[in-house]
Amino acid sequence: MTAEGHLIFSIACAVFAKKAQLSPELAHGDWWHIIPASLLTSLLPDIDHPKSLLGQRLKWISQPIARMFGHRGFTHSLLAVAAGIFLLKTKLPHDWVIPIDALHAMVIGYLSHIIADMLTPAGVPLLWPCRWRFRLPLISSQKGNQLERTFCLLMVGLTLFWPNWTPIIGALNPHGLSFILKYLT
Repeated sequence: MTAEGHLIFSIACAVFAKKAQLSPELAHGDWWHIIPASLLTSLLPDIDHPKSLLGQRLKWISQPIARMFGHRGFTHSLLAVAAGIFLLKTKLPHDWVIPIDALHAMVIGYLSHIIADMLTPAGVPLLWPCRWRFRLPLISSQKGNQLERTFCLLMVGLTLFWPNWTPIIGALNPHGLSFILKYLT
């Protein structure tokens, strides 16, 4: 998926996360925190590819990660998400004040990238270092990015115009995504 597709898809995921009330912090969060925070981290998993938008600008980080893990390796896994949450929680300087809704949205942005890459034929190794690839190939990059753009914009439209939902995840699990996101609070 292209950088443009990831950015658009992250907006759809952020809107979905807030409307579906995936966590209380997102449900009551400020749109001006949630959307930018989601966009901020939506391209981060591709730091493992030196020719990606982020990789070209941060070659000194991208090239060593690419050599160690390859593209769509560690950075496209749930282990990377857990590591990111741990680093945000423990290593963030105490004088940095990032609103909790923005931290939750940063996780949503990162996860949106992984979900979007799952929609391609290559899939992602969610359980890295296990090599299993998880995929639901709805988007093929060989057909050009017009299909990708249309799909991502359709997802944004669907989430924007859908009425506010009751907590979808909460109906299945009373804690919603709190079991993952609670470590940010």
